[in-house]
Amino acid sequence: MESRTAIVTGAAKRVGRVIAETLLADGWTVVAHAHHEGDDVPPGAIRVVADLAERECASRIFEAANRLPPVRLLVNNAARFAPDTLGSFDSAELDAHMAVNLRAPVLLTEALASQHESGDALVINLLDAKLSAPNPDFLSYTLSKQALAGFTELAARALAGRGIRVCGIAPALMLRSPGQDEDNYRSMHEFNPLKRGVEPDDVAAAVRFLAATPTMTGEILTIDGGQRFWGLSRDVQFLSPYGDSDVSEGR
Repeated sequence: MESRTAIVTGAAKRVGRVIAETLLADGWTVVAHAHHEGDDVPPGAIRVVADLAERECASRIFEAANRLPPVRLLVNNAARFAPDTLGSFDSAELDAHMAVNLRAPVLLTEALASQHESGDALVINLLDAKLSAPNPDFLSYTLSKQALAGFTELAARALAGRGIRVCGIAPALMLRSPGQDEDNYRSMHEFNPLKRGVEPDDVAAAVRFLAATPTMTGEILTIDGGQRFWGLSRDVQFLSPYGDSDVSEGR
């Protein structure tokens, strides 16, 4: 296998950690980004700490890849996820979401492009399945992910001629969200037509698929068990799986 490096943001916990562990198992050299000094990363990964809200985050993260094999994969996984909606809108919260969820992936993608010389490279942006059937909950978060989805296509068009592919993965609820109680999580995890809860391993498998498909760029893989077909009117954690009033006529 060709020596190659992958950078994964938010690799200390949750889905990002599973992605980093999967890539390590596949033989990648992994630079694992963490937000806090006290965060650990999967054994075998190269740890780098950076605040994605800072404009210098990309240069700090890519410095950790100096003297490593070429960076062939960038997974923009880390994200800010805080509640707001119309009626409780805070412009500072929108700015914070845009800095982490959009500006940081743009800066990191630009950093990869600036050092890329030849061969296949891939950027994967972690999006959200709710983009296929939007609802107004988590307004700033949703706007930032919609912007990142737009950037995914724009970057794919701009970088294809250089052999750099850009794709997205849009998963539904996988792990319990902040503020979501365990009972609600368990009842909603499999609340989709396939009645199969989405797991972090499903996202890791999608990363593997995209990495192994060098003719694919500009595509977004939605992993939601078909939940988008129902056109939910609220974010899934605010719904009851027992009441049809919470589901649109598309159910």
